[in-house]
Amino acid sequence: MRVNARFEGVAEQQVEYLAASSGRTVSEVLRESVDFYYRHVRGEGSQLKHLSGLIGQGDSGRSDVSAKVKQYLAEGLDAKYPTQSKVGRTKDGR
Repeated sequence: MRVNARFEGVAEQQVEYLAASSGRTVSEVLRESVDFYYRHVRGEGSQLKHLSGLIGQGDSGRSDVSAKVKQYLAEGLDAKYPTQSKVGRTKDGR
């Protein structure tokens, strides 16, 4: 497929920068950009795709994790990395 497209302003500068800094032609930059965007839209470029099989699989025995995630995170971090002073914190960790 042959494509004719007009790039002006910021888009033009971005394509020129990508081509110059990567040593690729404008056509190569555009092909790779379309491929990257395609994979992103399809969900294949997700940073967490490799973890998707684990998400939601834990069984902490708690039914309120989604509501108290900040509290539980703070408690876990405090246990792992105790601070010298917890001045200003309330009983619930805030």
